[in-house]
Amino acid sequence: MPNAPTIRVLIIDDSVTVQKTLTKILNSDPGIAVIGCAADPYQAAELMRTQAPDVITLDVEMPRMDGLTFLRKLMRQHPIPVVMCSSLTLENSAKAVQALELGAVEVFAKPRLGDALQLEEISIQFCDAIKAAAKVNFNNKPTPKPKKNDPAPHSAIKVPPKLNADSILPPKEASFCRAAPGQGRVLVIGASTGGTEALKAVLTQLPSHCPPVFIVQHMPHQFTGPFAKRMNELCAIQVKEAEHQEVVTPGMAVIAPGDRHMLLRYSAGSYRVELRDGALVSRHRPSVDVLFRSAAQFAPGVAVGAILTGMGDDGAHGMWEMHQTGSPTVAQDEKSCVVFGMPKEAIARGGVDTVIPLPNIPAKLMQLSSEKP
Repeated sequence: MPNAPTIRVLIIDDSVTVQKTLTKILNSDPGIAVIGCAADPYQAAELMRTQAPDVITLDVEMPRMDGLTFLRKLMRQHPIPVVMCSSLTLENSAKAVQALELGAVEVFAKPRLGDALQLEEISIQFCDAIKAAAKVNFNNKPTPKPKKNDPAPHSAIKVPPKLNADSILPPKEASFCRAAPGQGRVLVIGASTGGTEALKAVLTQLPSHCPPVFIVQHMPHQFTGPFAKRMNELCAIQVKEAEHQEVVTPGMAVIAPGDRHMLLRYSAGSYRVELRDGALVSRHRPSVDVLFRSAAQFAPGVAVGAILTGMGDDGAHGMWEMHQTGSPTVAQDEKSCVVFGMPKEAIARGGVDTVIPLPNIPAKLMQLSSEKP
């Protein structure tokens, strides 16, 4: 099998330290090569006259022109996949979430130096974010092809074993309460690259009486709170970042915090949130597989599952487990996906009942929710 094309990345950040850190992280992956660094969009424009990046990493705050202004111009004139990188401030996190609405495909927090474990996880997830961005379905942005004179990658990054949901939730726990068919439906949704806009398309169309909704969107923890707040402003239902032991009621959606696994639990006649720490599952924390497995265990045949746009296979096995319990499952179709990865894998594993375009998913979820388990 021929080697995958090298993904060429341009880093735009006014911090030399951040430039060096991101360059080291990205060049450690043999499938990625940093072709240049720029301190601001004007320097970036000059570099882009001679270099053709497949993906751009873009700082939110920079001198001369801020990241959002540059992003607007770029998306109008020459769309290129953009991963927004934000410092750890509430204002910048909110701006990074806004960037997703303007056309950025991923948001990421700048890595903190000095924390070896955090830096290792960030390195894995950041490289995955770049690879996902390179696969984005821009109409005028084809899949990256080999180019002459590609910079030679450095030694490969050391990738730990890919863990599955067993590391967080065993396939069958010894004792637990299950939702009875008469309890009413609950919705569980998983998404990754392009998922913020896909979730907006779904959540803004759900009525105020919809079943409880549990959501895992792959996103660093600095951004899940601002993203939930933005969705709450737009939706008829209440949308918030999930809290441990929280009761989730009809007309309410909870989004997993970006650094914790979220499980659906059922006790005392209510659906509840359980948040757990733990290793990355399917290279993510939170993991869609963990949420879907918990739905298969605690709401078998009662939960309704949906898997939206995203790279990789997180959620594919969990959706199959839900399907095995009789839970109805839905996947976003290829044409409407930004990246047809997670839905494709779920379909291939036999866990999907219905494959439909994104605009049809809200009505389908409500139709399935109205059917008796």
